[in-house]
Amino acid sequence: MGEILVLRHGATEWSRSGQHTGVTDLPLLPEGEERARSLAPALAERHLAQVWVSPRERARRTAELAGLTATAVDEDLVELDYGGYEGRTTAEISEQLGHEWSVWRDPVVPGETPGETLAQVGERVDRVLARAREHLDDGDVALVAHGHVLRVLTARWLGLEPSAGALFALPAGAYGVLGHEHARPVLTGWALG
Repeated sequence: MGEILVLRHGATEWSRSGQHTGVTDLPLLPEGEERARSLAPALAERHLAQVWVSPRERARRTAELAGLTATAVDEDLVELDYGGYEGRTTAEISEQLGHEWSVWRDPVVPGETPGETLAQVGERVDRVLARAREHLDDGDVALVAHGHVLRVLTARWLGLEPSAGALFALPAGAYGVLGHEHARPVLTGWALG
């Protein structure tokens, strides 16, 4: 049975500065491009039945530089919609609120977009996982997307609540592997690359 590869895009200006990047479409930094290229040899060893990418430029470019050919652009793989916290750091949000804010515990506020709850992200990634499971008999499924959405997806693969994504830090330009042990979903590799 195949595995699911969750690949976070390479570094952008905002991922470097810690700014929440949901709907804003930023290009990769040169080091983000280099990091994506460095993944190509390891990914070339996998038998990929499907490669699905977020529609955001940073994810599509990462897939391309990593030697992956997208078989689908999947809107369900976009990053969490941060609403009024788009482009802001956790420290800035916490200072404004007067207490420590966490995307894993606290809601976002509306801004130019309405924002999204972790439960809504969980519903999106559950759809991705249902579609991906249909292809695992044919090989691996690679998902190229963003940090928070892939962390929620990992939690849901393991049967955990979306907020458990807090446990799975995934640096820019790294990937994880979701597989099975005795037919049970498990984490088989993490922050590789």
